[in-house]
Amino acid sequence: MYYIGRMTQSPAKSAILRIGSRGSPLALAQARETRNRLAAACGLALERIEIKTIRTTGDMIQDRPLTEAGGKGVFTKEIEEALLSGAIDLAVHSSKDLPAALPAGLVLSGFLPREDARDAFISRNAKSLHDLRRGAVIGTASPRRQALVKRLRPDVAIVPLRGNVETRLRKIEAGEAEATLLAVAGLKRLGLLAAATAILEIEEFLPAVGQGAIGIETRADDATTRALVASIDDPATATAVTAERAFLAELDGSCRTPIAGHARVDNAVVRFRGMIVKPDGSEALEVLREGRREQEAALGADAGAELKSRASADFFVRN
Repeated sequence: MYYIGRMTQSPAKSAILRIGSRGSPLALAQARETRNRLAAACGLALERIEIKTIRTTGDMIQDRPLTEAGGKGVFTKEIEEALLSGAIDLAVHSSKDLPAALPAGLVLSGFLPREDARDAFISRNAKSLHDLRRGAVIGTASPRRQALVKRLRPDVAIVPLRGNVETRLRKIEAGEAEATLLAVAGLKRLGLLAAATAILEIEEFLPAVGQGAIGIETRADDATTRALVASIDDPATATAVTAERAFLAELDGSCRTPIAGHARVDNAVVRFRGMIVKPDGSEALEVLREGRREQEAALGADAGAELKSRASADFFVRN
């Protein structure tokens, strides 16, 4: 049995809290960070918190874009099934991998402090995206990155590049593409930031919703675990990601339209910028919002509603 607040350790060495995670090096680094913070906040030895590795559909599909296999939910489905069945007590996710709607009975109970939300440009041949040769080949499987790259460099060719962070870096080194883009947060968590050729500023290359934020999912009716997670929750990150996810939900984040959104929290004020882009980069619509911190969900949803009203009928890609 475990208790809210600072936990009392029992002599038994069996785990009393089970974390579900994907098995990639980045996912496990995020799970370990969550475990370490929980152990420190709750007075537990690390071995009392178990990390259970769960292989997801997204990990198994390597031969086609994820948009053809169900979108973002392919990285969370099996983990959420384990959470609903009681096999694990909490799930640790990259927030940008979460679909707009969670399964019934599950909630996001907390977020760790957000890492750098920017994207990194990685290339052996050029110092920046703008310095790439005309017609260069860029590898990325992200619809958002593909569209934003084409918006800035319509001359380049895009090819799918799948795999975990280390795999994609090896593919660039092997010459499968001349450049790629990866999240700065993931590179930093893996100690691989030196692989970045350049950092793309948010003003030029808007991040994915939730990028850089580790989200912790629990069962809605598990008050004990939710209270434990609340002890390590970062309120500013929670506010920002709530605004971003409300924007995503309003736009129906299950569709294949490239969507980007990022919120900043400054004391009691939330500033949000959102964007939708046609896959070929030929057209982009942007929205800005600013409001009080307690209105973050309404602010994000309102921004999404504005873009829906402004977009032409053919803007949203749904098949």
